[in-house]
Formats: sequence, structure tokens, C-alpha cells
Amino acid sequence: MTGDGSATGVVVEPGAVRPRLRPHLRPGVAVTPLREGLHLRGRGTGLTLEGSRALPELWKLLAARLAPGPEAAEPVTEPKVAAALATVTARLREHDLIVDHPAGARLPDWPGAVADEPGVAAAALAAARPVVAAADPDGPLGRAVAQALAAGGTAAPTVVAEPGLPPGRVVASAGEPPVAVAVQCGTDGGFVTEPADPGRARADATALAARLGSDPGTVRAVSALPVLLAAAAAQRLLCAVAGLPDPGEPGDDPRLLGGRPAVLLAEARPPRAEHHPWAAGPGPVAAPPGDLAEALRRVTALGDARLGVLDAPSPGGLPQLPAALVSCGTPTGTLVAGAARTDLARLAAACRSAELHLAAVDGGTAPVVGADPDHALGRALRRAALARAVPTGPALPEAVWREHPQAAHWWETLARCLGRSPELTVRQFTDARVFQAEVEGARALEATPADAVAHAALAALTRLLARSSGLTAAHHTALTGAAAPLAAAGRHPAAWTDEGWTDRWLAELADHEADLRADLGRLTGLRTTPWRPATPAARAFAGALDGCGFTALVPAPGPASVSAGDAR
Repeated sequence: MTGDGSATGVVVEPGAVRPRLRPHLRPGVAVTPLREGLHLRGRGTGLTLEGSRALPELWKLLAARLAPGPEAAEPVTEPKVAAALATVTARLREHDLIVDHPAGARLPDWPGAVADEPGVAAAALAAARPVVAAADPDGPLGRAVAQALAAGGTAAPTVVAEPGLPPGRVVASAGEPPVAVAVQCGTDGGFVTEPADPGRARADATALAARLGSDPGTVRAVSALPVLLAAAAAQRLLCAVAGLPDPGEPGDDPRLLGGRPAVLLAEARPPRAEHHPWAAGPGPVAAPPGDLAEALRRVTALGDARLGVLDAPSPGGLPQLPAALVSCGTPTGTLVAGAARTDLARLAAACRSAELHLAAVDGGTAPVVGADPDHALGRALRRAALARAVPTGPALPEAVWREHPQAAHWWETLARCLGRSPELTVRQFTDARVFQAEVEGARALEATPADAVAHAALAALTRLLARSSGLTAAHHTALTGAAAPLAAAGRHPAAWTDEGWTDRWLAELADHEADLRADLGRLTGLRTTPWRPATPAARAFAGALDGCGFTALVPAPGPASVSAGDAR
């Protein structure tokens, strides 16, 4: 595909005989000979082959066979050389450094560098008829978008005036059915929406401008920002038309989420741009995260600095030993969360922060938030039991928990920090395998007395550490066993470990959690139902939670109960 839009690939008409394909080295692949090998670098991938001084010479032969144009290389008759060529070719294919393309046809530089079928993608681009709409079609942003699209292999775009668009905003569409992106450029920055139908692209741009507080301002023709944003917009639109992966797809970027829009945000000084997850953007309700790592990806999206709905929980300058602390802002003051590990503290903080935000914007019953239905229900049941139920059994002796390594560790750590033995009471609820421990005013409910002591001592310790670090917090939350199934999912502690190892302890907690929820349900009589937002601000927040697969529960008004598996 040339810059003027003329096709150089081979277009196959329906029913026609498909031309013979042969492997081609992708455009842009760089090759560096080594003393005993080769190093190859392509778009987003690389490969080093080592072990023989013959590899650089072998590459000369292979490069001729992979070069553009008709196949001119003579067949290799030496079996060992043929086998070596086949081996190297297979490794190149594994790393997506070669692509099959019709013999005799020039492989276009783009999309040849990325497309599985470059000829098909190039033909789709050549058939596209882009339309670029702007309030000022002669402005620098409109011109830059049109030029970038034409340079990418389309026909010359049609540029039209649309007075209803704000200054500094352009909507580009192409294909059939049409797909569009919206790009906005101001004096300090701008954005590019995810490819979508034209109506949604326009609605996304309006919502993003309001969310970011964007003022289009006056775009200067000499600025690099319009060119940067125009190139990004053209790339996203051209990839959508050609059937190529969107540059904003999650891939290896842990900040981006499948099923949530990725918005490219740009800054003018210095000129730079990167994709951000838009947790509150349009999209389907996401499935709950399957493990702690995936839950934390969702937490990252909810706390994105530009498009998130929460202040991101962060350790900042807080201590991570002897226990992990994170903090974040909420509508009613600073929240500090503590846990055995920083990742667990981040999850605890995000869920409690979401609850505080919902209480501030909804005006109704504050829901309980969890990363999945079971996590939310476990948190809700513990909270209800601590508020409603009083253990009637006698205080249990130290012997029932003292030999457990986690209980002993957090108790002893707290004692060292206090300089004395902590005040402790452990009791059992009658006719239930539920134990409550109270340590220095911090309470915890778990399935064994040792687990209850460990969690209560950890909560008391993290409060003490926060105060000693000079952090004045309006709210405090700590790890509970409700998070253990997420933390243990997909992990297999070594057989030689005991509960002194956090992974093993979390696995044991996870094994008890379902039975504990059942006991707490009988003890409290709590019945839950999915939370429904009552205000526009709450609905926006609910969209972000739904989009990240999180669950919010409130007490059910009637006798019917929602099971953990049904609670959304």
C-alpha cells in the first residue's frame, strides 16, 4: 500500500483461485549478526539464536528466500542445510517475524508489519472512504487527521464542516458499517476515544471532556500535540477498519482491562501519550475476577489517576514491615488499610473506599462491596455479626490459639510494638463454629480461635503502625478471611510449608470460608440483595463497579435471600 492509497497487495475476488503464498520477513525487522548467532528485532518482539558460527552465513541464504518479490532462490538440496533453514524459519514464525504473502506481490510496510494477512488488510484500507468532521475543517487538527489517514493507505478522506462539534474536536469515521473515533486537542492535552459506532464515539467524547474538565482552547498549528493525537486517532481507526488489534487492547499492560474502553490521553508538555482504562465507560457487566492478581488489575482501573472513580490505594511512605499499610482519600477523610501483604491491603482499602464513596453519593443504605459475590457476602456477614451478635460462650484459654504460627506471630509483634502484653478476649458463639477475638479494641470473626486472634491482632497492629507513622486516618480497615479464596485461587503452596507461611495460611482460611459464611448466615439471619443506585452520581459509580466485576450488596427487604453465587 502506497501513501496515495493505491493497492500493491493481491486482492482475491470471491471464487477466484487464491495465489500461492510464501513466507516473507516482516517489514521493519532488524537483524544483527553475532559471533555465533543472530539477534532479530521486530514490532514488539525479539529473538536471539546462538550456538553456531554458521548462523550468520545461514542467515544470508535465508534472508534471500524471505526477501520481497518473486521467489528467485534456488532450492536447497543439502539435507542438513535444508533442515537448519526449516528450524530457523519455524523459530521466526513462532515469534511472528515472518508472514505468508503471495509470491511476486510486494509486502506493504503497513499493515505488513502487523497483519496476519497483509494483502487482505491493505485491500480493506484501500476500500475505506474516511470522513473527517470538525467545526473548523481547515483547522490544524482536522488537517492532521486527514493526512494521517491518507498516509495509512486509505483513499483521500472527505473533510466536512460540522458546526455542532466543539472547537478542537474531530470525529473520523470509515468502513461499512461505519466505525469512528473522536479526538480532542486543547492547549495542554487531549484524548482519543476507543473505536466504536459513530454515535457512541461522539457520546464518549462528550463524557470524557466532562470527566477530564477538558477545555479545547485554541490549537496552535505549530504545536506537536495535534500531530500526535491525529496519528493516534488514525492508527486506532485504521486498525479497526483493517481488522487489526486495537492499540488500546490490554495485551501485556496490566493497567488495561478487557471489556472496558481504553482512552488514549495526551499531554502537551512534554508531548507524550498513553492509554488509560475507563472503568466507568460504556460496556457490559464484567465477570468477577478469578484471583487476587486480576482483582488488583480492576482496583488499578478503579483508581486510575485520570479516569478512575477512587483514589488509588497506595503504600506511599507508609511502613510495609512488620505489617503492610496503604492509604487513600475518601469523601469523608483518609482511609488506612492494613494486612499481612501490600496486595491484600490494597484490596481491603479499595473495597472499603468504594463503600464510603457509595454512602456519600447514594443517600441510602451503604452497601458492602467485594471483588466477587463470595467476597462481598463474607464481608457483609462478618459486619452484621459484629454489629448484631454477642458471643455467649466463656472466654477461651490461650492454649487454644497460642501454637498457631500466624496467631502467635501477630500477637508477639503487637506486644513488641506496645511494650506490653495486649489485652485479649476470645469467645465462641454457641452452636456455631464462629469465634470472636478482641485484641486492644480490634475485633475479628473467623472459623477458628487462632484465625480470629491473628486477624484481630493484625488489625490492632496496623492501627498502631499508622498512628506511629503520623497518619491521622478517619477510617481504618484490615484484612479478613473473606479475601482468602481470591488470594489462594490458582496458588499451590509447597507441601513442606505450614501456616507460618502466608500462602499456606490463606489456603487454609479459604478452605474454611464457605462453612463460615453458612454459620454466620444462620447466626445473623442476614439476607442480601444486589445494591441498586438511586442517584445519577451513584449510577455512574455503579457502572464502574459493574465494569470491573465487583459486587455491592445490601440487606434484603423481604424474606428472600440472594445466594453468594447469584449476588451481583
